[in-house]
Amino acid sequence: MADVQILTPGDPPPMTIRPGGPSSPFVIVCDHAGKTFPRSLGTLGLSKLDQTRHIAWDIGAAGVARLLGRMLDACVIEQAYSRLVIDCNRPLHAPTSIAEVSDNTVIPGNAGLTQEDKNARARAIFEPYHRAIANELDRRRALAQPTVLIALHSFTPVFMSVARPWHIGTLYRDKQFAGIVLQLLRRHELTVGDNEPYRVSDATDYTIPVHGERRGLPHTGLEIRQDLIAEEAGQQRFAALLADVLTTAYEQLDRQGPFVARDSV
Repeated sequence: MADVQILTPGDPPPMTIRPGGPSSPFVIVCDHAGKTFPRSLGTLGLSKLDQTRHIAWDIGAAGVARLLGRMLDACVIEQAYSRLVIDCNRPLHAPTSIAEVSDNTVIPGNAGLTQEDKNARARAIFEPYHRAIANELDRRRALAQPTVLIALHSFTPVFMSVARPWHIGTLYRDKQFAGIVLQLLRRHELTVGDNEPYRVSDATDYTIPVHGERRGLPHTGLEIRQDLIAEEAGQQRFAALLADVLTTAYEQLDRQGPFVARDSV
């Protein structure tokens, strides 16, 4: 059986890599940066409105990631395609890897997929994106370059009719670096979530467990409420805030000794 071709000429690559400077310890990844759909899949049967909702991407996250990357001279790796094509922060075996329903919205183009259909999406998008992250971390390890992984996301102000009070949240299981970030964020006039509005787990997350925890790298997930970063002014505000917080957190951590990536996993 011939391989199913997901990406065709004219489609963008599955990720954008913005190299950082040699002195920056930060690698910023944005799993849900994009809302593009491969031409071969059309729009998965979604309306124009649904293609721009949170179900399709993390609104504002890419803008913050790019600004933050410039402020920190950090490497930024952005995933280009809608999470409805394949969610690059889900294990491939997870039910939400390719969701048939998201936030009570049926995704017609994801119904009745064969395993080969799913594998083709993984080969085209998921695997190259995570290979790019792994390659960057391997490169830094080979150079003994101190490395901190930042996974940047955004979340909806209301979920299941319940308002979310947090402005920003830190997500982690290893508190080594994330705990410092949490305390520094709380010095500002913000409502900060401690593993809110989500928690990291092996069942629902891929990037932090695989690229952060398994390599023993200091890391944190950061979730910013979407209404605060939907426009450029808000993106600038949070990028500047995070640049200051992450720099200070790293300086505190670095007093304990530099960190480099372990062997690739």
